[in-house]
Amino acid sequence: MTQTEPKPQRSLAELVTFAIALFILAIIISLVGYIWVNEDDQPPILSVSQKQIIREVKGQFYVPFEIVNNGGETAESVQIIAELQIAGKVVETAEQQIDFLSSSEQEEGAFIFSQNPRQGKLIVRVASYKLP
Repeated sequence: MTQTEPKPQRSLAELVTFAIALFILAIIISLVGYIWVNEDDQPPILSVSQKQIIREVKGQFYVPFEIVNNGGETAESVQIIAELQIAGKVVETAEQQIDFLSSSEQEEGAFIFSQNPRQGKLIVRVASYKLP
């Protein structure tokens, strides 16, 4: 005949710790479920805007810009192109590449031109991106 030893009673500290751990686990699981249910499956929606302040330093013109991803997915290798047109002809182009732009993220940068962009028309646009 084998005798089984009675299980020791859990202390109050063990019960409180276990309850806190269960509460934290329940919060994490519910947050993951909420994000999964409400996730937008929209592709990246990229918008670029030129800031109004153009600086001139040592004969070079710095044109700042800002790009924002308003979509649901991340974009990689985002290519931004700026074209400076004077008298209807493209006289200068500049390119930027943003490696990684997640949802709702924004990045800033600047294009550098040797000719004054105020003397012509400056077109800044997103040329391409790829999905991760």
